[in-house]
Amino acid sequence: MRKSIRVSAPLFVITSYYIGLVALYGGILYLFPHFEAYMPMDGLEALMADSVDFEQVTTEYVPPSTGVSVIQLALGIVGSGLLMAPVSWMYFITTPNSRVDRSFAQTMMILPIIVAGISTIVQHSIPLAFSLAGVVAAVRFRFTLKEPAHTLYIFCAIAIGIGAGVSAVGVSLVLSVGFVYGTLLLWTIDYGARLHSPFFSFLTSRDHQDEDEPR
Repeated sequence: MRKSIRVSAPLFVITSYYIGLVALYGGILYLFPHFEAYMPMDGLEALMADSVDFEQVTTEYVPPSTGVSVIQLALGIVGSGLLMAPVSWMYFITTPNSRVDRSFAQTMMILPIIVAGISTIVQHSIPLAFSLAGVVAAVRFRFTLKEPAHTLYIFCAIAIGIGAGVSAVGVSLVLSVGFVYGTLLLWTIDYGARLHSPFFSFLTSRDHQDEDEPR
């Protein structure tokens, strides 16, 4: 079965899923308008509004002043999990069954939660930021990713987690949507697999004889 035909089912499911998430968010705000203050959505605007002044960056850890930050972090973690679900689906869709790594798939789902918590803890604290870098350098990952494409999933999970940690789940939503649909498109058209089409032959000035020439 051609990928262009086989992709219709996941495209419908993923699109419906994102529409459902947006509808759920809008429905909650419509029924409970006061709940908007707890939603982790305005973090990016707050960061952009603040002027960059390194003299104001504290050398001591300043915990959240209200319980709202804790609630926003909890909701952000839930949001990061919901946004990572379609990303993990893309991993299952584009990876043959025999090459699916269950440990890697589970890592993708948990990683944004950890990153969100770390992002919240180290905000505005230089010592904690450097301590985190030292811990990561000391521990390091003890496994090697089997496919280069797996790195993209890790970076996507980190970006979504950071967005949740700084109360910018809207940015995480855009990242999730862009990653999922971009990956789905490239997988559907087999990008890079047909280099002898008229366009790529003209673009690269390459023909069939050039493919096996030694370098």
